[in-house]
Amino acid sequence: MTDELPDGLPELRASDADREQVAEVLRDALAEGRLDMEEFEERLEATYKARTYKELAPITRDLPAPGVTPPAPTVSMVKGSAAEPGSWASRIVGGEGSSQWGVAIMSGFERKGRWTVPRKFNSFAFWGGGVIDLREANFADGEVVINCVAIMGGMSVIVPPGVEVVVRGIGVMGGFDHTEEGVQGDPGAPRVVVTGFAFWGGVGVERKVTKAERLRQKEERRLEKLERKAARQEELEESRRRALEGSGSGSGDLGHRDSLDDARSIHRAAMEQHREMMREHREARREERRERRDRRDRD
Repeated sequence: MTDELPDGLPELRASDADREQVAEVLRDALAEGRLDMEEFEERLEATYKARTYKELAPITRDLPAPGVTPPAPTVSMVKGSAAEPGSWASRIVGGEGSSQWGVAIMSGFERKGRWTVPRKFNSFAFWGGGVIDLREANFADGEVVINCVAIMGGMSVIVPPGVEVVVRGIGVMGGFDHTEEGVQGDPGAPRVVVTGFAFWGGVGVERKVTKAERLRQKEERRLEKLERKAARQEELEESRRRALEGSGSGSGDLGHRDSLDDARSIHRAAMEQHREMMREHREARREERRERRDRRDRD
């Protein structure tokens, strides 16, 4: 007889499929904005460490089940429809911005995470550097100006995909990065104008996805690999089954040829599985090197 725990859940061991089901609920919650990045990582780690249903249950207790839509909040129709959460319209919030300046004199500064970019943000670096990260930011207007003055120093402006970038800065024995210009912005996305002056310094502009999106893409690739692996295993088992049936029921040259064909199919499937494992190993190493570079850049 199974012992019951105080909350009614039996102390049963959880399977990989159970943990993957919980991870899928967490990924949906991250995409919908129910969890922030830190909460998602903590819960995902707890999911893959869980060994029983008792340990899995609290992880998604405050999240809706897959396929279940929670009651929508009441929205006043007097001022029109609310912008969809996560859309560009919801990120253009008006106001004065949460930070107006960034200064680094023989030091550094960062503006990143959840902050509101003003209509004009001024930054100055002398023998130092600054990072202005707009990937998770809101915007005071549909067009914002990032003014960078770098004297024997450097600035890095990071924008998310979908944002139009215009660079108008002037460099003297220095320069402004124009590589991200000319990329068409998404409908409704803000426009970022990078201007200023660089002397013996530089201002770089790069386009990156957020950490949450990079993790989501990594999870998608992992799931696709698992699906391909399962399909290859199923194909391999089917080939083996056909080979066994052919060796038992075939006769003469016809049965021999069928057995050879099945053996070749098994060999091809096994080789393809080996090649895929090697590709996954190389991708994992590249991802590890990329994460190490990102950590070095943050440090």
